[in-house]
Amino acid sequence: MALITDLHQKTWHMKRNCSLTPKQLLHCYLVLVTFSAIVTIGFLLAGVWMVLVFSSLELTAVTLGFLIYSMHALDREEIQLIDQRLIVRQFFGKQQFTHEFNSRWVRIKLPKQGKKVFLLCQSKQEIELGRFIMHDEQIELISSLRRHLG
Repeated sequence: MALITDLHQKTWHMKRNCSLTPKQLLHCYLVLVTFSAIVTIGFLLAGVWMVLVFSSLELTAVTLGFLIYSMHALDREEIQLIDQRLIVRQFFGKQQFTHEFNSRWVRIKLPKQGKKVFLLCQSKQEIELGRFIMHDEQIELISSLRRHLG
């Protein structure tokens, strides 16, 4: 979690903790495909044609898994406070959600027992935040937000 601040604006960023960036994942995938192709070609030259079926199944499964991983590797949540406006942007896969609150009226509801997220509420509008950060970072974020709200 990072806090960027200037005189009239404060921004909090919460990102998913991913061990590989999409670019690193692509390199890993290319190495895996190359190695699998070399092994498959070796068995094909030895006359074992059945390996082609299993190699195809393996690469299909790995490709699907890597695609799903890379779609969500850049998931994040951003909270931006500009004057009296609290703007929350959530990025999940290819979807982006933007919510806007009046910073004087928004309330923070702490995480319920067993839940990982806290809520920002205003009137009937309610959104969940904090799914990408640890509990102690969440407490720090909530206290920092409370100082700037109301």
